[in-house]
Amino acid sequence: MARRPRRHPARPAPAPPPLRGGWVREEGGWIVRSISGTAATKAYRCPGCQQEILPGTPHVVAWPAEDGADDPDDANLERRHWHTGCWRRRV
Repeated sequence: MARRPRRHPARPAPAPPPLRGGWVREEGGWIVRSISGTAATKAYRCPGCQQEILPGTPHVVAWPAEDGADDPDDANLERRHWHTGCWRRRV
């Protein structure tokens, strides 16, 4: 009896390349970048809960997509650092 060829599972699509320390995506009119704990070196104030995001805390940075810039280091952007949970709970 002939052997059946082995089925190989489909390979997942490659992830997009990281941009300066985090993954960038668009969510509801905002460009969002995830920041790892090792990349978080400064303290920021979260606009969602008004609490401080301490250095070493993973979080997200969001800026309006209509600015048309993919570079979060652009001085004209209104970047905001959010706790990841606060960003998910925002209205």
